[in-house]
Amino acid sequence: MKLRALCFAAADPARLARFWAGLLNWTFQDDVTLAPTDDTGFLLRFLPTDEPKTRQNQMHFDLTSTSLEDQQRTVAKALDLGARHIDIGQLPEEEHVVLSDPEGNEFCVIEPGNNFLAECGFVGALACDGSQEVGYFWSKALGWPLVWDQDQETAIRSPHGGPKITWGGPPFTAKTGRNRLHFELTGDPAEVVRLGAAVTDTGFTDPDGNEFTIG
Repeated sequence: MKLRALCFAAADPARLARFWAGLLNWTFQDDVTLAPTDDTGFLLRFLPTDEPKTRQNQMHFDLTSTSLEDQQRTVAKALDLGARHIDIGQLPEEEHVVLSDPEGNEFCVIEPGNNFLAECGFVGALACDGSQEVGYFWSKALGWPLVWDQDQETAIRSPHGGPKITWGGPPFTAKTGRNRLHFELTGDPAEVVRLGAAVTDTGFTDPDGNEFTIG
């Protein structure tokens, strides 16, 4: 299986694509699809929805910084593009900055000197709510090796580099309704079913119940 895209449900897909293109410096494949200009290895797609955002997302980007000034520049750029500061329970002593995009999708600008993301680019990680089991599932499904597996927390990374995908282990945020972010894969659907995915009316779900599609 191959991870083709990370898809965002969006009230205004073109506007949200413009925000992320400006922040990440990615290029437009079409009005609602962005292609990376780095080693990220997958697209961003923005799909229309009429459903409002009602809870914290199960996935968010961690963007890296090379210095405190670099972190401040990224935050300022994001705010200029339409982001805002949000409080998701982060502690005052924590040095990362938590923001949301114009539709409320959370992301973090990580402080310089973060050893876990030291080998990653600007898009350091896609941080996910999820179990150890789901980390193992995605490692097998994508053929990406585990680069972290401790205390029920897992992380995988493509052999070709790019961001890590991490799962933080319990406790989990309660899932109500469909996720606003989901993976789009290419490959043989029978393979993910063999690994433990469930088939639904709209695609598939992983062992934690997170939706994904296969194009």
